Amino acid sequence: MLTYLLVLIVGYVAGTVSGIVGTGATIILLPVLVFAFGPKAAIPIMAIVALMSNFAKITSWWKEIDWRAVACYAAGGVPGAALGARTMLALPPHVVDIALGAFFLVMIPGRRWLARSNFKIGPWLLVPIGAAIGFLTGIVVSTGPISVPVFTAYGLTKGAFIATEAAGSLALYISKAATFRSFGALPSTS
Repeated sequence: MLTYLLVLIVGYVAGTVSGIVGTGATIILLPVLVFAFGPKAAIPIMAIVALMSNFAKITSWWKEIDWRAVACYAAGGVPGAALGARTMLALPPHVVDIALGAFFLVMIPGRRWLARSNFKIGPWLLVPIGAAIGFLTGIVVSTGPISVPVFTAYGLTKGAFIATEAAGSLALYISKAATFRSFGALPSTS
């Protein structure tokens, strides 16, 4: 019971931070989920958390969404996320542990480099970027800190950034959750 209470409290804090900043819930909540349920279960659980979080951001900023950016990002990201999720399910648990740790270590300087590089991208470049980020998202829970500089390089700010990134990510997480579900990682209660 205390474990669920801890997950609830940390989830509330993570959701609040993510709603303000646009990302970050995974970094806050994932360690608690890994502690409570193990790494292989934490990833599908975070996929459901991400679905709910992104849906909330989309509904809050609905009128600001850049649907062309979402469509281009999702065109590559949806199949990438499905392939990444299937790859993650095929990996042994210790490899998942190593991949998660390595990803978060590389993500810190990688995100800073992307933010500093000050590059600009057009909509069609979002397709291959979406595929790469989708694949990584399928394997390592969330790539919000990487997608943030991508959508800002596209030129989005404030509510348009938060909602568009959330809508693009939602497409990836639906693909990821459907893949997990089809391979039994999110079994039904029936």
